[in-house]
Parts: sequence; C-alpha cells; structure tokens
Amino acid sequence: MPADYPDIKVLVENMFQTMEKANGVGLAAPQVGLDIRMFVVDGNGLESDFPECQGFRRCMINPEIIEESEETNIKDEGCLSVPGIYESVKRPNWIVIRYLDENFEEHEEKITGFAARMTLHEYDHLDGKMFIDRVSPLRKQLIKNKLSAILKGKVDVQYKYKGKKG
Repeated sequence: MPADYPDIKVLVENMFQTMEKANGVGLAAPQVGLDIRMFVVDGNGLESDFPECQGFRRCMINPEIIEESEETNIKDEGCLSVPGIYESVKRPNWIVIRYLDENFEEHEEKITGFAARMTLHEYDHLDGKMFIDRVSPLRKQLIKNKLSAILKGKVDVQYKYKGKKG
C-alpha cells in the first residue's frame, strides 16, 4: 500500500467502526472488498481474560511476520466472514511483526497470547486464508453444511453480509 493512499485515516476509522458495529475484534481490508495489505485489531475489553489485550488497538499496513514462537496453543476462533462458525485453531504463542501504522510510521513489536492470535487471524486474510483453512479435513467436512448456508445467505447476523439470497 503506497504512503499516498487516498483518505487513509478515514478508511482506518471506518474499518474500526465497521468492526465494532459487528462486535468483532479485527477486520482486514480484503474482508471489505479492498485489495490492500491492511487490517485493524482491537483487544480492548478482552483484558479480563487476556491481559495482553489491554490497550492493544492497532492498524497494520503492509505487515510482515519476522519471527514466531515454536510453542503453540489451540483456541477457538470465529470470523465475521463466516458467522456462527467457531473452530479450534493452532497458532504460535507469540510473534514479532513489522508494520506501518495509519501515519505510515514503521513499528516492530513482539505480540503475545491472544493479541498475537488476533493479529495472525487478520494477517491470514491478507494472504487469502481464513481460519477454517487451518482446521483438519474432518472438521471441514463436519462444518460443510454451515458453510453452504453462509454461501446461500441463510445466516442471521447483525451486520451487512454479502451472501446469496435464495
């Protein structure tokens, strides 16, 4: 994404608002139809269960994972793009990531725990991956009917969703 991207601050604020309205904790640009490498995450409000999320509100532009832990953990994940589906996903315990913020200032930081999971989940979207791509073939088969219902627009969500009606 170029540093002269038009109205970047408006886009970032709109993405945060869209994410919050849908009760999400992250949103990637490809999820809203933009072919740019950018996402927003906000872990505020999760700190009682995940202390590392306190104050963790970021816009990450052109992020690059530099390092990740060999140690992993498994937790359920969901996604605004596949409403109502939650599956266990294995992720590294921590990552080191380099990115630009909405002011195009470079950052490099180590992110741990659930904040790392949120970041990696959104990072996957930039490469065309979803959390369901990280579950076993058996689990995918078991959720096939739910995925089909989503594709047909037969889901009940509190936000606009571009599933097919009918």
